[in-house]
Amino acid sequence: MALFITEECTYCAACEAECPVNAISAGDDIYVIDPNTCNECADLDAQACVSVCPAECIVQG
Repeated sequence: MALFITEECTYCAACEAECPVNAISAGDDIYVIDPNTCNECADLDAQACVSVCPAECIVQG
């Protein structure tokens, strides 16, 4: 199950550049994660976007 970004997103863009599979893009008011592309950083020790999100708004879907 992919991650998703909640309405608490501050639109800071920190997560977009960190995504190793380019699953994150700017939406109208918040960033969004493409669930078909997101692999939850399966090959990494931690989820890259969650690690850099200052609003802690990236959660399990």
